[in-house]
Amino acid sequence: MALNVGCSAAPGRARDNKTGSWRVFKPVFKHETCTKCGLCETICPEGCVKEDKDGFFVPDLDYCKGCGLCAKECPADDIEMVQEEK
Repeated sequence: MALNVGCSAAPGRARDNKTGSWRVFKPVFKHETCTKCGLCETICPEGCVKEDKDGFFVPDLDYCKGCGLCAKECPADDIEMVQEEK
């Protein structure tokens, strides 16, 4: 006997859901003190931080939700969360 829990939506991922206009804060990666450790890429729950061709990490702001985990966990304090301009 199958159990129907009534859930019609699968869990979301960053690549399925663009941010839209509701984000309040966005990360600014300064790259001045970045050690290129990659922790920001690892910790991002949306998977929207990627390494660029120079080895620095950049967020894809089309998908970033502005949670601030990357800034909170960055050991070099290289990421600043700034209020989104509307």
